Parts: sequence; structure tokens; C-alpha cells
Amino acid sequence: MSSSRHLARTIAMQSLYEWDFRNVDLDEITVYNIEQFGRGIEGTDFTHRLVEGVAKNIKKIDNLIKKCAPEWPIDQIAKIDKAVIRLGIFELLFSDEVPPKVAINEAVEVAKIFGSESSSKFVNGVLGTVFREHEKEIEKLREGMKPKGKEEGREIKEGEEVKINE
Repeated sequence: MSSSRHLARTIAMQSLYEWDFRNVDLDEITVYNIEQFGRGIEGTDFTHRLVEGVAKNIKKIDNLIKKCAPEWPIDQIAKIDKAVIRLGIFELLFSDEVPPKVAINEAVEVAKIFGSESSSKFVNGVLGTVFREHEKEIEKLREGMKPKGKEEGREIKEGEEVKINE
């Protein structure tokens, strides 16, 4: 995985978490978090696209969370998990910058670092459900997106099996 993109996702998640937790100005907190934690990022565009994309699509994203995790009312989901899931859904359904499996794997990795012991399984389960239920839309979004051979610093192989639901 590209450490710069991973760091950008982490900063985006932290900004979304703080936005949800303290209801602060999202752009302001993103700029602050980049300044505080973004040493090593090769540019800030990716972080801003993630944060702005989630904010722009927040109602659609939250409706998907409600649908794909019906046993968990959205206000009862841990704010860290919610921020990670929102980011993952945005990358799955509203962005074509990374393949779906990379988006899921990245979200699970961020959840392992910042969430509780069960966060990564929860995030994986919700994003796996979103992926399965919206696979056609995801394929349409990515139509014309050619496999690059490498993404996030590791080889992505055609037909690679990635765990998306434990």
C-alpha cells in the first residue's frame, strides 16, 4: 500500500471523525490535520477529495449504512467505525481512484489501527455487503478503468480473492 495514500486516508478519517464528533468546519479541520499529521504526504489533493466526497454524499452514504447494517442504528455505531465506513463507501461507490477490493482492504486496515478489537470485522462486513449489493453500479463506475497492475504499492492480480466478509 502506498504510505502516502494510506496517510491521506488516515487524515481524512480523522477529519471526518472530528467533524462528526465536534461538528467543526470540515475544511478547516482537514487543513489543520494535514498540517499536524501530514508530513510525508506527496500532495493534499487526495485527502481533500476524500473528505469533500464523503461530505457531498453523506446522506446517500448514511442511508447505505442504515440499509447494510440494519441491526446497528447509525447513531449507535462508534464514531471511528462510522468515519471509516463512510470513507470506504465513498471510495467504493463514488470514486474510481482505486479498485473496490483495495478500498475495502484500506478501510479494514485503518479500522484495525484506530478502532476497537471488533472494528475491522464490522467495517469489513458492512463494506462487503455494500460491495455485493451494488456490484453492478461499482462496475459501471469503473467501466473503462484499466487494471494498472499495481495499486497501493502491491500487485493486484486478476481474480484475486480478498476476504470481504468474515
